[in-house]
Amino acid sequence: MDDIESQTRDLDRAFAAVKERSGLAKFRHTLGRLPVLPVSVLIGLFLMAIFADLLAPHDPTLGKLQDRRSPPVWQEEGTSKFILGTDQQGRDLLSRMIHGSRVSLAVAGLAIVLGMTFGTVFGLVSGYSGGWVDEIMMRVVDIFLSIPLIMVALVVTLVVGKGFMTVVGVLVLFSWVPFARQVRAETLQLKALDYVALARVAGASTPRILLRHILPGVVNTIIVISTLNVGYLILTESILSFLGAGIPPPTATWGAMVSDGRNYLASSWWIAFFPGIAIFITVIAFNLFGDWLRDTLDPRLRQMG
Repeated sequence: MDDIESQTRDLDRAFAAVKERSGLAKFRHTLGRLPVLPVSVLIGLFLMAIFADLLAPHDPTLGKLQDRRSPPVWQEEGTSKFILGTDQQGRDLLSRMIHGSRVSLAVAGLAIVLGMTFGTVFGLVSGYSGGWVDEIMMRVVDIFLSIPLIMVALVVTLVVGKGFMTVVGVLVLFSWVPFARQVRAETLQLKALDYVALARVAGASTPRILLRHILPGVVNTIIVISTLNVGYLILTESILSFLGAGIPPPTATWGAMVSDGRNYLASSWWIAFFPGIAIFITVIAFNLFGDWLRDTLDPRLRQMG
């Protein structure tokens, strides 16, 4: 009997070791396929936003008129005091871009969290309820899909006024829609599985079924959609700032910086060029990282691309 128990323990330890090595190998394989360049850009962006006060060489809101439209350091009249040059008010472009990254990430992050929360709940309820409830809720989604975001943002800004929470509110108003549609589709599939039916027969309440049995099955989908939409929200916030419907000055935002430089493209191209490049690189990095997450976590979501 002791020999059998000893052999059983040895087998258990062997299986555990194999399982651990398998999980470690899978983790290493995943890290090996990690998109290095987009991840590096995003890590640098987050660090820049967190430590903006320490990294910015100048106050982003203050400038001297005698320093206005100073060119980048590598041009003939450039100075090392302003590495990327200054804008039409003499404010340091590098400092404003560093602080602008904080604004862009804060707006997009808050909007995606609120939109994700509401959209996930909306999709779970719609997909699990079915029938006329699902039909009505999906028609609401269709209505929001047919409304132009930029036009609504301009009207809301005109009525309510500019501000951080105004921009976040407008973005949340539309960012929940992709979550609702995809989560609803996943819920329709999951609620037909045996373990959900058994939970229902066992007397589990609807909230418990949604939270304990269906929500874990759509987490990967939620993560992928969130990552893919952050870049879109940053771009949308920049467009609103460019049109004057974003966060009001003197707060530094990339879109407003591009708008400030559009009248000086011929003589002072750097005012609009550098914030425009920052928007482009950030959106591309989020999209590439989102594509990698989509292929890694749930290849079925490739149809979203």
